[in-house]
Amino acid sequence: MIKLYTDAAFKNGKSAAGILIVKNGQQFQQKFALNEKDNHAAEFAAAAKGFEQIKKIAQEDEAIFFYTDSKIVFDSLSKHYSKSYQEQLTRLEETIRPFSLMIPNQISDKENRGAHELALQALH
Repeated sequence: MIKLYTDAAFKNGKSAAGILIVKNGQQFQQKFALNEKDNHAAEFAAAAKGFEQIKKIAQEDEAIFFYTDSKIVFDSLSKHYSKSYQEQLTRLEETIRPFSLMIPNQISDKENRGAHELALQALH
């Protein structure tokens, strides 16, 4: 079982991703600059980047519990549709496809503090 927490930060036209991966009690923290032009697109990109990173340590039959504080990412994944971000959703779903079990969870900003702090650090 792997827990994946992702978050994005957007300020002054710059965007970044924070990724926190928990596997077997070990934490892996990563942060990346992004090229997204708004916060919602950055949230999708952060999630996709997170799944790209866990491909390095996960097995295809391993359960992935995905945590996001982004309502639009969570709702879009649940519906397999996004009115304004379909391209970003399609890319995210492609990164998820290799995993046989992915369970998305929407959490509060407070519960996603680790990924949030990493995203903020990547902005600077």
